[in-house]
Amino acid sequence: MYKYLLWDIDGTILDFVASERCAIKELFKRFKLGECTDEMIQIYSKINVKYWDALARNELTKPEVLIGRFNEFFTLMNIDTGVAEDFNKAYQLALGDYCIFVKDAKEILLSQKGKYTIVAVTNGTKIAQTKKLKASGLNKIFDSIFISEDVGYEKPNLGFFKYVFDTLNIKDKSEVLIIGDSLASDIQGGINAGIDTCWYNPKHTENKGDLKITYEIDNLKKIEKIL
Repeated sequence: MYKYLLWDIDGTILDFVASERCAIKELFKRFKLGECTDEMIQIYSKINVKYWDALARNELTKPEVLIGRFNEFFTLMNIDTGVAEDFNKAYQLALGDYCIFVKDAKEILLSQKGKYTIVAVTNGTKIAQTKKLKASGLNKIFDSIFISEDVGYEKPNLGFFKYVFDTLNIKDKSEVLIIGDSLASDIQGGINAGIDTCWYNPKHTENKGDLKITYEIDNLKKIEKIL
């Protein structure tokens, strides 16, 4: 049925929250900003998701997301926002130092290699994703990798998916499945592109937008039954 599997990276293949936690704690030490508690990380994480979702809705540009999230976070933490730009630059690289796979993700990808065309589709910044994909070895597993900064469009923009389809010479959309954790970018993007969607939802988050999702899983191993 499916020949092309479009995989999101952060939050689906790689445990972004765990990497985020390690990177930010390390940078707080490097920038001498004091202790960064787990509670502070949780606050930042919610801010970060809010900004990326706004990007998916075309309400913000990527530069506004990257700096704005830290400006808001530092303001709430009573930290000088003047450090936000340098902190963000260091953060992009630091993320690549902590590549933590979601349970079973790497094994599943390896089992799919050769059976399907497995494709990475990510909105992450080029500098962060390139380092992360290389450090994790994912660059050697995926058949193709599409990073939004290279494509010129962000998921869920139809332009992103059209670029992927044209590059891979995909003619039959029924042969394509996107797997991702974000309703705003992955699932909405798949719907916009007219392909089947698989929402990886380990925390059983409510689908408040009532998006028509083809499949929903809370464990990546369940993708095997779908395929």
